[in-house]
Amino acid sequence: MSLADYELDERVAILTLKNGENKFNTSFLRECMEIINVIENETDANALVVKSAHDKIFSNGVDLDWLKGIVQAGDEVAINEFCSTLNRLLRRLFLYPMPTIAAITGHAFAGGAILACSFDFRFMRSDRGFFCIPEVDLGIPLWPSMVDIVKKVIPAYKLDELYYIGKRVTGKECEEHHIVMKAYPMDELMTAVMNFAKGLNKKRASYLAMKERMNAQLIKSLDEEKPESQLQLAQLQQVFQQAGK
Repeated sequence: MSLADYELDERVAILTLKNGENKFNTSFLRECMEIINVIENETDANALVVKSAHDKIFSNGVDLDWLKGIVQAGDEVAINEFCSTLNRLLRRLFLYPMPTIAAITGHAFAGGAILACSFDFRFMRSDRGFFCIPEVDLGIPLWPSMVDIVKKVIPAYKLDELYYIGKRVTGKECEEHHIVMKAYPMDELMTAVMNFAKGLNKKRASYLAMKERMNAQLIKSLDEEKPESQLQLAQLQQVFQQAGK
């Protein structure tokens, strides 16, 4: 069973995440990367929409059960490969040569919130789901590049509350604070997203050039970050040991 797939509606590519709660592991991230490569190279799409097949969850971030197994095995190579793969996916989105739109169809927690912030535009469900950055309680601080990502999207006056406290905010609150463009009930969300996406019709080359300039500092941050400094084995061993107490 595929972890994600896509379809075309006119010239809008719709990538559907189908990995349950869409928790991040290396295989899932690689499959997402492969699909967005296919969309760019083998279709004439001029916009990318990403949504979840789960009726309550967009993405719950890193698959901690999967990560715990790697940590217990002491597999630093696998940890570094996961970090590198996630970095490459985020970098790819920031330099994707067409508008990218996240249809946040439910909870966007931790890495799921970071992923949502990596799109050019966000719409969110208003009748269910929270946007939350709970790393302060998980004991796994955001990577420096991830801090840059959330600072790009979340207004400074609201960021401290989400970043330092881990407050959950609804779709309507996200709209109020301009974290998303608009929040809609689930039965209206995709219609609104698709109307927006179909109305863009931007040329790939010029759109990419605009993104390269807009995101230059963020790309520099991603490129300079070393996988071995992002999730360190000793730190993760301590996190999982404390969680088991």
